[in-house]
Amino acid sequence: MTQVTSMRRRHRFNGRMTRIILLISFLFLFGRFVYSSIGAWHHHQDKKADAQQSSLSVDNTNR
Repeated sequence: MTQVTSMRRRHRFNGRMTRIILLISFLFLFGRFVYSSIGAWHHHQDKKADAQQSSLSVDNTNR
């Protein structure tokens, strides 16, 4: 009887630990996604600004 009770308690603990580890892993994954999205957006804005600046310089040299 005590062995069955300890197995149930261990199973409940393992299930809880698994959920905690999965939650922490998901938070890390979500944080990395947000971080890389912000970096990609800044990179895109910089490339757009460089493209506008280079098109303006090409227009000025053609005049």
